[in-house]
Amino acid sequence: MKGHWNGYSWHPDEESDVWEFVSDREAREYLETGVASTVADAVQKAGISRSAFYKYKDDIFPFHDSAQGTTLTLSCQMNDEPGLLSDVLKIVAEFGANILTIHQTIPINGIASLSLSIQILDTTGDVSEMVLEMEKKTGVHNVKVLARE
Repeated sequence: MKGHWNGYSWHPDEESDVWEFVSDREAREYLETGVASTVADAVQKAGISRSAFYKYKDDIFPFHDSAQGTTLTLSCQMNDEPGLLSDVLKIVAEFGANILTIHQTIPINGIASLSLSIQILDTTGDVSEMVLEMEKKTGVHNVKVLARE
C-alpha cells in the first residue's frame, strides 16, 4: 500500500484502491448532504472517476451510532505470513470491537481467506476507519463487509 502519514491520518497515493475507497465514501457524503446533486458532480469534487465510484458503491456503508450493538461479518484475503493474522486482530482490538468468531482457511498458493465476526460496542471507534486500517496492512487484500446484523 503506497501513501504517506501526515502526522494525523493516512493519505494513500492516488493510484491505489484505498484512495478510490476513501474518495468513494467522500463522493457518497457529497450526494447525501446535497453538496453535489449528481453522481458526476460528486465524483468530480471527490477526484475519482465514475467507474471507481460504481466499483465500490455496494461495498461502502457508513457506520454511525446506529451500528453499536450490531454484529459485522468481514472477509478478506491475506498472504500466508507469520504474524499477519495477529496484526489484523490487533487492529480490531485497537478500535475497541469485540471479536466473536475467526475463521481462516488453509493457504492455497500463499493466500488464505479470513472471515471475522465482530461486535460493535459503545466504545468501538469508526468502523469504516478500522476497515481502511486493515486494507492498508501489507499482505491484506480485499477487506469487505459481508453482513451487518
